[in-house]
Amino acid sequence: MNELMYYMSLLKAFTSLTKLFSDSGDLYLEYRAMENIFCNSFHAVNLAREDGAFDAKIGNRGYGLKTFGIKDKSLEKVAEFNKHSTILRDIKSNEELVYKLAELRNARISTAVNLHCLTSYIYHCIGRHENRLVVFETEYPLICTKNISHINRKNTSLTFRDGKHEYNFNFSKSTLFKRFSIEDSKIIQEIDVSILKDPYSAILQISDDFSLNKKMKNHEFVVLPLYSTRKTPNKIVYEKSGLNQWNAGGRNRKYGEIYIPIPADVYKISPNFFPNRDTNFNLKTPDGTILNAKICQESSKALMTNPNNAMSEWLLRRVFKLKEYELLTYENLLCKGYDSVQITKIDDLNFEITLAAIDEYEAFLEKFI
Repeated sequence: MNELMYYMSLLKAFTSLTKLFSDSGDLYLEYRAMENIFCNSFHAVNLAREDGAFDAKIGNRGYGLKTFGIKDKSLEKVAEFNKHSTILRDIKSNEELVYKLAELRNARISTAVNLHCLTSYIYHCIGRHENRLVVFETEYPLICTKNISHINRKNTSLTFRDGKHEYNFNFSKSTLFKRFSIEDSKIIQEIDVSILKDPYSAILQISDDFSLNKKMKNHEFVVLPLYSTRKTPNKIVYEKSGLNQWNAGGRNRKYGEIYIPIPADVYKISPNFFPNRDTNFNLKTPDGTILNAKICQESSKALMTNPNNAMSEWLLRRVFKLKEYELLTYENLLCKGYDSVQITKIDDLNFEITLAAIDEYEAFLEKFI
């Protein structure tokens, strides 16, 4: 059975269990299940937990994964801006708000493209219609700011077009929606599904050693802030330490000499997470690059790489697109939608690093302290 057939079989089997979840009579497919089935079937990297622009990637192609009930043209969520809600609420001009939304949306896509070294990206969608699934793919566009038009503000939302696509921003949820249409898409497959009248009996027949989804291995992880955790009115990236250490005084430094701070609270949560100070270990980035890393400085408070600028080449230049000798600011992080990194431990000498969304460090502390 090839990957596509396997994918369709899983979708058909899962949605046949609709009555486990819904009494409406329409096919049910929970979006997290759809993401897992897609990644399982095509051996894709699951990015959904990153809270970024893409849900999965295969090679150098990114995928936005969507499942929804088919209508003539369905309005579906494409981005949440909860971390920017205060900024957005303060914008009074409709036009200015639209351009800010476009800036945030496009920056989030560009950051994810840089982070994962993507050369293309697309929406992969499953439309549900009565007893049929329609699997289709459609373009994943940046918002074209040159063609903004038809701006219309209502009590609860703001709608606009960019020449080709229609968007709707919901004020209360700080959520951006985009209208999807099968007419503008490439249909991959259509599947007829028979909903089981008694899904409970079917579940009991599944043996203990068989599962529709591969079990995902849970690894230990920590979240590290890219900003200072000293008590200040607002979050700040200091100009002469951390991600801007290259700008510090004392000795001559090369651009790119940086470190990621490890607050003492992280060691309270997981004291044996990292290797001992000055022990080299592998740190894998989302694009597959292996960095030679180690824990440095007094109290083991810094994560650095060897050469020292290898981290900045990946994080500052490739991901955040800073120019040489350009200082990183917290405003840069806020615009990109990430202000922390997650470090996942594979074994004692192998770790992985990826970006973490705004306020993820605080959420990490609240969960474990």
